[in-house]
Amino acid sequence: MKHLILYAHPNPKSFNHAILNTTVETLQANHHEVVVRDLYALGFDPVLKAEDFMTFQSGNIPADIKVEQDYISEADVITFIYPVWWTGLPALLKGYVDRVFSYGFAYAYDGEGNQLQLLKGKKGFTVKTHGNLNEYYDATGMTSSLIQTTDTGIFEFVGIEPVGHIALGGVVSVDDVSRQQMLEKIKQTITTTFSDKVNA
Repeated sequence: MKHLILYAHPNPKSFNHAILNTTVETLQANHHEVVVRDLYALGFDPVLKAEDFMTFQSGNIPADIKVEQDYISEADVITFIYPVWWTGLPALLKGYVDRVFSYGFAYAYDGEGNQLQLLKGKKGFTVKTHGNLNEYYDATGMTSSLIQTTDTGIFEFVGIEPVGHIALGGVVSVDDVSRQQMLEKIKQTITTTFSDKVNA
């Protein structure tokens, strides 16, 4: 399978970067093709501008958006890896969705106003971290809200099937042994989730 990883963390020494490396290594060890789009390293512009809309309406696509849409079109699986900031996606990743998952590419409406999901046939996978413990997010309802934001509000909206969602809490306070256990969980989950889908 062809995997596209959308990664959003500015610190190359972060635990998120260790997650990225573990994800890539695990997928490649299981004979998957992997493309990583490190949004901070790329300097991706997340701001949806008026000229973007005008360009879309003229039948053209801004060059930087076209590059990303081509990666998405070629992928079988799209994975988000990111830290939760203020109970949501980092602005850079949210802006990527705003600009790249655009009308006419990711979704559309027919003449009767019915929504068309244009990215059907693809899978969606998410790995996210947050500072608070998972128990806090579970108790406040934030866990289900965050899952709904990505899995329902983004993936399912455009026809992508969510197949996994890993939430790693307390990453700023746990020890290295706990972090290693988290990375092992990622390895096992990815291997299990995609083990029978290599040639799908």
